[in-house]
Amino acid sequence: MVDAVSPLLDKSVKNQKHSPEAEKVIHVSGVKVFYGSQTGTGKGFAKELAGDVIAQGIQCEVMDMKEYDPEDRLAEECTSKMICVFLVATYTDGQPTESAEWFCKWLEEASTDFRYGKTYLKGMRYAVFGLGNSVYVGHYNTVSKNIDKWLWMLSAARIMTRGEGDCNVVKSRHGSVQADFQAWKTKFLNRLQALAKGEKKACSGKCKSASCKNKKKHKEEAEDSQSHAEKNNSERMEGDEEDSQRVKLSKQNGVRKSESEEERREMITPALRDALTKQGYKLIGSHSGVKLCRWTKSMLRGRGGCYKHTFYGIESHRCMETTPSLACANKCVFCWRHHTNPVGTEWRWKMDPAEKIIQEAVENHKNMIRQFRGVPGVRPERFEEGLTVKHCALSLVGEPIMYPEINSFLRLLHQQNISSFLVTNAQFPEEIRSLVPVTQLYVSVDASTKDSLKKIDRPLFKDFWQRFLDSLRALGEKQQRTVYRLTLVKAWNVDELKAYADLIALGQPDFIEVKGVTYCGESSASSLTMANVPWHEEVIYFVQQLANLLPDYEIACEHEHSNCLLLAHHKFKVDGEWWTWIDYERFQELIQEYEESGGTKIFSAMDYMAKTPIWAIFGARERGFDPSDTRFQRKNKTKDISGC
Repeated sequence: MVDAVSPLLDKSVKNQKHSPEAEKVIHVSGVKVFYGSQTGTGKGFAKELAGDVIAQGIQCEVMDMKEYDPEDRLAEECTSKMICVFLVATYTDGQPTESAEWFCKWLEEASTDFRYGKTYLKGMRYAVFGLGNSVYVGHYNTVSKNIDKWLWMLSAARIMTRGEGDCNVVKSRHGSVQADFQAWKTKFLNRLQALAKGEKKACSGKCKSASCKNKKKHKEEAEDSQSHAEKNNSERMEGDEEDSQRVKLSKQNGVRKSESEEERREMITPALRDALTKQGYKLIGSHSGVKLCRWTKSMLRGRGGCYKHTFYGIESHRCMETTPSLACANKCVFCWRHHTNPVGTEWRWKMDPAEKIIQEAVENHKNMIRQFRGVPGVRPERFEEGLTVKHCALSLVGEPIMYPEINSFLRLLHQQNISSFLVTNAQFPEEIRSLVPVTQLYVSVDASTKDSLKKIDRPLFKDFWQRFLDSLRALGEKQQRTVYRLTLVKAWNVDELKAYADLIALGQPDFIEVKGVTYCGESSASSLTMANVPWHEEVIYFVQQLANLLPDYEIACEHEHSNCLLLAHHKFKVDGEWWTWIDYERFQELIQEYEESGGTKIFSAMDYMAKTPIWAIFGARERGFDPSDTRFQRKNKTKDISGC
């Protein structure tokens, strides 16, 4: 990367008098040159261009696209008055080089993602030069063409025509790719100088004014370019010549270098690491994290457990909240992480082994528990119990099922006698089907219609609704305990009772949790306000109305503090008594037998159920608060909204 920086010193601009025309001057604060290269040709061009830009008195920075996170930083280029230059090579198969692969993947998704909008990069100014080889018919310089197209789709402004370098000396317009670049570079430097002096547009050769001195020259260049393009269009194919040969050799050896694990990026960028660390995360490796739930702290002090304690009998002070994947395929409006986590539709990052993630997650969790030693109010017996993890809530953030080794992760949890509560956002149906048994499997059902799901979850997949429905069907095929998790957002999804009932019939879950949305504060990523949070009585009314449409379900439990109710299937009501709790020891026995039999000895949700205590039943005077604890009322309005 070129570190040399010099200020923009243009006397013709500085000495201009204030006038309406002067106000239209486009200032250039500098140039940022991005390169995507395999053999170093593009990198060499980038450094050469940077040197010439600096020689004009304009600061310039060279950036390897592999080390640049467009999701975190590209929008900043819209307001920085920088000119962005993209020098990119193309493989023989039309794909970007390893260093540009991540950038191109993100840019392509962003260009069609309704959440970014068509004006996401409005204000950015850019130029593109591609390195290709016309020997390979059908793929000539497609990467540079695509980048140009995707930037345009996001409203970025092109400052000049895209340049193309041809490694095929027979077809190269100037005799070689180096000569092609030199010709384009000369035009770019002239254009840059014009912008620095305040010129708004380059001459197109179609000037109406007869005073344009460059009209004839531009017209000749345009005609020459058109003739050359028509001559070679049918024979062209892309790829930097040296890059193409190396890729060809690597493919003959059985693997393309970009597919190598060590070539992948880490999910946790420095900016993301800073943001999540400030939120209290203990980050693990390159894509995982663990955080102490507020209900864990609460139960350590004898102030009550979470709704899963009330509904299913977990010990909140022994529950570890973690995730093996901080990435997600949705951008839900009620996400309590304010969308600081990355998004994606497939796993494309470096991957840590499951053993490492669990080992460090448990150790980090224990260290956070140890910090409560001697804290006033902490019950000594619960502190000691809390040092042994018994439950794992895979609901911290992100989409845990995206982690390619999720089954190994779950098996390791069970081998340590840790129960598993896995939450998925219902966008990966095949991964749900291939999932090994878990203690309890959730899908988030945040809306019941295609339009409201798009509005609330803001999914990345174009076929999100089909994936959603198929995920519910996949859940219905599971033998162990299954749950729909409904989050009510007032004025958005509380009027869809019949549609919800239809979805429940599709997946036939064992339980349905209905919870009022939690307001997590203001965020530029969400328009959610306190007005969207339903009162507990409103949630009760919704659940009662929903139960009337579901002959096989009935309200079983309530946790007023979490603004949450549980609908349970009648099969869990034995002789008039609810059995929604879990026999965790029995589950561990069953899962061990299942693994030892190679998956032939199956078991069902009915095999490890336990009786629900009276205080947890809907209608009890405790309203879901464990009477063995003491209710604590905060004196101020500030509260920790983290939790599972």
